Parts: sequence; C-alpha cells; structure tokens
Amino acid sequence: MGLLLVAAGFIGLVIDGTRSIVNHTISFVSISSAAGTLFPDGAAGFEGQVAARTYPWLWDPFVSQLLQLPASVTGFVVGVLLLWLGQKPLEPIGHFAGR
Repeated sequence: MGLLLVAAGFIGLVIDGTRSIVNHTISFVSISSAAGTLFPDGAAGFEGQVAARTYPWLWDPFVSQLLQLPASVTGFVVGVLLLWLGQKPLEPIGHFAGR
C-alpha cells in the first residue's frame, strides 16, 4: 500500500508540475477535487458519508481542512510513512541471527 501511495504521489507531483508550468502559476489538485472524481456525488457525497459514520461536528473543523491539502504531497507523505512503519526491525549488533 505504501509503494502504491508513493507512486501515485509521484505521478500526481509530475501532473501538478506540468500544470503549473503550463499555467505559469503553482497549482495543486486538492484531496477534495481528487475525491470528486472517485465519489459520484463529489465532496458533498463524501461529506454525507463521513457525517453518517462519525460525529457531524467532526466534519467542519477537521475533515474539511484536511481535504484542502494537496493530494499528491499527502499521498507521497502517507506512503513514505507506511513504508517506514512496515519495515523490519534491524538486528542488534553483536547477536548471531542463526542461534
């Protein structure tokens, strides 16, 4: 999952970079607009699902602010975090692995 998110984040950074070069301004696709392509009702449908499954007061101060983050950077950071959490622990120095 971590590798998929890192790859998707990298691809998103390339697309955002290309769009920024063409438009002569820095522009990122937010998580909200990316979720609009995944959910049929867009951000409103996602808001209804989050409000139905969690507390409705959680939407306005927290989730709505998180949805404004750039999707490519967020995917890349979450993917790197998952890779870091999923790595095997290092063997301590001075201990034999076979015994």
